[in-house]
Amino acid sequence: MTRPVLTVVGIGADGWPGVPDRLRDLVTSAEVVLGGERHLRLLPDVPDQVREAWPSPLRAGLPGLLERYGDRRVVALASGDPLVSGIGTTLVDLLGADAVRLEPAVSSVALARARLGWSAESSVLVSAVARDVRRVLRELAPGRRVLVLSSDATTPGDLAGLLAMSGWGDARLVVLGDLGAPEESRLDGTAAAWADEPPVVPDLNVVAVEVGEPEPGTPVTWAGGLPDDVFENDGQLTRRDLRAAALARLAPYPGALLWDVGAGAGSVGIEWMRAHPTCRTVAVEADPQRARRVRRNAGRLGVPDLRVVEGRAPDALAGLAAADATPDAVFVGGGATRPGVLEACLEALAPGGRLVVHGVTVETEALLARRYGALGGELTRISVETAAPIGTFSGFTPARAVTQWAWTKPHPSYLAADTTEETSS
Repeated sequence: MTRPVLTVVGIGADGWPGVPDRLRDLVTSAEVVLGGERHLRLLPDVPDQVREAWPSPLRAGLPGLLERYGDRRVVALASGDPLVSGIGTTLVDLLGADAVRLEPAVSSVALARARLGWSAESSVLVSAVARDVRRVLRELAPGRRVLVLSSDATTPGDLAGLLAMSGWGDARLVVLGDLGAPEESRLDGTAAAWADEPPVVPDLNVVAVEVGEPEPGTPVTWAGGLPDDVFENDGQLTRRDLRAAALARLAPYPGALLWDVGAGAGSVGIEWMRAHPTCRTVAVEADPQRARRVRRNAGRLGVPDLRVVEGRAPDALAGLAAADATPDAVFVGGGATRPGVLEACLEALAPGGRLVVHGVTVETEALLARRYGALGGELTRISVETAAPIGTFSGFTPARAVTQWAWTKPHPSYLAADTTEETSS
């Protein structure tokens, strides 16, 4: 039996009176209505209609909920546009676009831009709804405009404190509350002022951030190779020049997944995620103290969603591969000589994926030379010298040379074609 199409109806801050008649009839004639408690309370009484709030946790409980009402006419309620950080995105991911019909209202984001005169192309959206507000930090640069979807009334104060603590206290903030409702409100302030005295605002709000100049020393770049001192570390850190060289060969792109094996301070995986909001990293680190340090660095540099797996490769990698977390790129910053590590990385890597391995010991260098001889790729020895005072003069101090092996996994079609050519010859 074919499952009926699930319809998702967006409701604005003006509530049930703002819903068009066509969609009101759709909601009141449904056998089952799903939604948040707030949305369900807005509806008029309908005899025999089943109404159920979203489960918690949402993603884990949704399949069972939808299966329970799979053969009935179901309508789901959402805030504004269901595809703007809303339930519509989750339902489409779960059921497929053909199984979900979306009926959006004007989103709070569109209303906020209209109130501020900000065009879509001149501003960026970050959602803090059920997400870590530190994600905003990645988007900051002088003159940048950021719209933040708040989780509740505490978000503006939390955001102000975060900005002030991170060197962006001059940022101008505007809280737009209950957008589209008769009680719509606006409150203006600065991050520095609100960090000391958080504003009282409605639960339903959007925060507009107009970024000013940062305090001296605040990192402002998306390029690979942040200064070493922005990473808390115990010496286990891929240094700036080597990190930039590694990232150039790892080649991050939107949506791609990196395994950062032997993460240390997490610098490579963190900068991978800073390249684009949809880039993902799984950092594998055996030392619990370093694993905690990776999490702190990731949050402070605007990528708190970075996933840390505490464990030693290759055993920890087996669990990742089993979870269908096929990496598009793998960086091995340490431990390459441990039996099975490189084999596990080579096996797990997606076709066309990039592997970059660093080594500083003679044993690791010999291993990488053998791999290069067998598989090809790019083998580079990188030496960095830095000027430092020598008495009243300056001289260059060399750091330990690092051998870097970079390799791209061939596609099966390429391997088949290559084998055919060898056979025919």
